[in-house]
Amino acid sequence: MDNMWLNVKNGTDIRGVVIKNDDRAVNLTEEMAMSIAKAFAVLISRKKNKNLKELKISIGMDSRITSKKLKEILIKEIKALGCSVYDLGICSTPAMFMSTVLEGYSFDGAIEITASHLPYYYNGFKFFTDKGGFESSDVTELLEIADKGDFEEACFSGETIQLDFMDVYSDFLMNKIINGINDTRNKFKPLEGFKIVVDAGNGVGGFFAERILKKLGADTSGSQFLEPDGTFPNHIPNPENKKAMEAIREATLKNGADIGIIFDTDVDRAAIVDHKGNEINRNLIIALSSAIVLEEHPGSIIVTDSVTSNGLKKFIESHGGIHHRFKRGYKNVINEAIRFNKEGKESHLAIETSGHAALKENYFLDDGAYLVAKILIKMAKLRNEGGKTLSDLIYDLEVPYESVENRIKINSEDFKNYGLSILEDLKKHAENISGWNIEPKNFEGVRVNCDKENGNGWFLLRLSLHEPVMALNIESDEEGGVELIMSKLAEFLKKYDKLSL
Repeated sequence: MDNMWLNVKNGTDIRGVVIKNDDRAVNLTEEMAMSIAKAFAVLISRKKNKNLKELKISIGMDSRITSKKLKEILIKEIKALGCSVYDLGICSTPAMFMSTVLEGYSFDGAIEITASHLPYYYNGFKFFTDKGGFESSDVTELLEIADKGDFEEACFSGETIQLDFMDVYSDFLMNKIINGINDTRNKFKPLEGFKIVVDAGNGVGGFFAERILKKLGADTSGSQFLEPDGTFPNHIPNPENKKAMEAIREATLKNGADIGIIFDTDVDRAAIVDHKGNEINRNLIIALSSAIVLEEHPGSIIVTDSVTSNGLKKFIESHGGIHHRFKRGYKNVINEAIRFNKEGKESHLAIETSGHAALKENYFLDDGAYLVAKILIKMAKLRNEGGKTLSDLIYDLEVPYESVENRIKINSEDFKNYGLSILEDLKKHAENISGWNIEPKNFEGVRVNCDKENGNGWFLLRLSLHEPVMALNIESDEEGGVELIMSKLAEFLKKYDKLSL
């Protein structure tokens, strides 16, 4: 397969630069999009064992300035193969998956045009069937078909049907909240009396305030950046971004809100802020989600990514759950939870520190809006049961005194093997350092627990999934601990001349 295709493969989706700029050269062209569109239809016909003319495929997009043009290309090319195409307009990524499973729709395949939280000059595609999002192997197969480019167009073009699917999806979430709260006194306005602000970052998430919260009786005045704008003029729509989290924190406090909600661009991730302005993201959002799930499913395995804290592990176990710390990458976490369930071991939540959260009850779909719906249900129930708040659910979570994440660039074309050799060397090195203990249950990189004399915390060094980077996470339970751990680790790393320390 030509390298131009490999360069746009991003794990389980496709992402590339579509607008010429000073930082990056264009590597995802309109011609490539044409081939990707046809390749998707061909691959879906194989998966569904259907003729191309029988296929119904839905296309949605985020708010990026190039999404509309790419949508037009996809529709035209897929129609040329004889398929029926449903144009869902601006749509969240989770909604696109739901278009393959909700009764009355059940499309054979779906494509969301998005590059998540990346800068405006990027765009890309996420792919779905009723089995879930594409796996990495599916994307590879799709790109191989696109590279071959041997497509036979139909004699008659398929049809295009316009559909406002976000209304359908919003109704699905509204009913989830209504039934979950089950407030007999105010059944259809169960959020009346709550002040809730939403920050959509000018991505797709504005619908949550307009089409759901208002209809359920919440006061959403003070919500911000709800209008889609692909230049993202206010802040990056990313719950991991400090400026983004500060924006929703300020809005929550300024408006005296009970809760602030922030989504990423395509709404497959979310974070919240409580009424005191405390950010609930990363380990905190995992703890809150775990507390809710473990009330409903005692003893459940909670699958997280590799960088979660020791305090979170204690929290999950103290609430009767089993914490399984796995690899980075939301599909890795989701697939691990699915594996547990197939083995007869109940796992109801798979969640990454980035905010990707998938619940068994919701097809193991990473859906920021669905997670927020679960949180709002619990918030309303706590009020109705005696005035407690969401923060009361995680009061006993031990938060590290210090934490840091560094990204160390590898200046080598063969960066994967170079990085893996460093990790192998680190394992041997750590075994000979007094006060360093390698974490026995670890599935990614090298995680080392450091005793009180050596920083009173832990570090994880791992190779990035997609970039020539070694990611380093350090946490400590005392002042100066991170610096102490870093200084000892730097002594080891400085002998590797291809690392940018």
